[in-house]
Amino acid sequence: MNEIPASFNLASIGRIESDYPDKFGIPRQPGLADAARARLVLTPPYDDPLAVRGLDAFSHLWLTFVFHLSPARWTPLVRPPRLGGNARVGVFASRSTHRPNRLGLSLVELEGIDTQGGVCLNLRGADLVDGTPVLDIKPYLPWAEARPEASAGFAPEPPDALPVRLAPPAEAALAARPDGESLRALIQQVLAQDPRPAYRKGAGERVYGVRLRDLDVRFRALADGAGETRLEVVEIVAV
Repeated sequence: MNEIPASFNLASIGRIESDYPDKFGIPRQPGLADAARARLVLTPPYDDPLAVRGLDAFSHLWLTFVFHLSPARWTPLVRPPRLGGNARVGVFASRSTHRPNRLGLSLVELEGIDTQGGVCLNLRGADLVDGTPVLDIKPYLPWAEARPEASAGFAPEPPDALPVRLAPPAEAALAARPDGESLRALIQQVLAQDPRPAYRKGAGERVYGVRLRDLDVRFRALADGAGETRLEVVEIVAV
């Protein structure tokens, strides 16, 4: 029997440029904020247009990447946000970023390919922080990889979306920008996933900030008359 190597050398094939300058606030799964745009810029020697010939025939791609902002250490038990941040499950029964090899897998929509002066893939719905190193690209095959009958453990359904309101100062800040409409959609979709730490859920006066593009979006949680939580964007500040 051949001996299995203890380690492997992996090279990134490109880097992500995305709407998420910071990992806080990124939706915990791809596709939950389809207003999010990203670019995968391939680096030499992988930026040869021949390497992506035929890729434009596919609408979605699997990206294998590295959680490069996560610590290198790992633990066998993690606390998934979907379980309130308190219950523990095995790391291999989760999608935690704190993994032995920090590998991630993301399903993204391919909007186009630019091969002028290299190779750049334009993506939609990505859940990747700016600067993420990508290790591989594979086309998504729905007939082979979509299994609606599969069980999904502690995450059988998408997370509930919270209502999001923009206060007048935040609306005014968006109105002054040429990308205001796309930013509004991105803010609504990202905050609807409630990026607050699981142990801080509920209403309160604490103001949080999430970085989107070149902005700091500051928001707080409020309770309505029925006791339901909604999020309010109180201001939007250029970084």
